[in-house]
Amino acid sequence: MNYAEILELMEKIGIPYSYDHFAENESPDPPFCVFLFPSSSNFSADGKVYQKIDVFHIELYTDKKDPDMELSVENVLDSYDFFYNKSEVWIEEEKLYEVLYTMEVIWTDQIETDQTNQAAP
Repeated sequence: MNYAEILELMEKIGIPYSYDHFAENESPDPPFCVFLFPSSSNFSADGKVYQKIDVFHIELYTDKKDPDMELSVENVLDSYDFFYNKSEVWIEEEKLYEVLYTMEVIWTDQIETDQTNQAAP
């Protein structure tokens, strides 16, 4: 997988998204997503990184429990053959649900260095 395919995946979810966060006061109305790569889980051989593997998070934010939106995200992830885990939390101060999808990405190309916010139209 490469970074362009990640952006394609986020587009297919069909709601506004950004890398890591939206700028202050520019967050769209829910539902929206944020995606990021918070850590790596590289595979090593002979003391070197043999295969680059990044932990990939998609955070879905909704103002009410939305099983249909969750299913929509999961259908996109399934279409890319991702194995993912899911958790959920209510963020009281934001009055939003966060549904977190956690998975790993095995890179076929270098990740682009320009990880500026990418918002869907």
